[in-house]
Amino acid sequence: MASVETKSWSSPDGSMTPDKTHAATINFGGVTLTKANMQPGWKWSECIKPHVGTESCQAGHVGVLIQGQIHVVSDDGSEVTVRAGDAYCLAPGHDAWVVGEEPAVGVEFAMDNKDFGPWTHGDG
Repeated sequence: MASVETKSWSSPDGSMTPDKTHAATINFGGVTLTKANMQPGWKWSECIKPHVGTESCQAGHVGVLIQGQIHVVSDDGSEVTVRAGDAYCLAPGHDAWVVGEEPAVGVEFAMDNKDFGPWTHGDG
């Protein structure tokens, strides 16, 4: 990796567009940033579950929400509402949805071959 480098979200290294979602990824060596834009009405169990085939999201997430709100319910029953400006760390095993009529936009961080907290990098 260069000692200084910039990339633009308008030309990401990859993108996905499941229902009510636009996710763009930028890679810097072993670090991946994902900017996810989730539209009102987005719910993981309705928009993403059909693509990954698990009962709940099995990915860990570390990021910051820069716009909107999402509500997260873990398989263990714990719940949290993440609001614009909040940093978050979510373990695998959860559902989530956009709260209200404003899109939710977040940026998440992942490192290749690294674990975040008690979980490993996965789909979702």
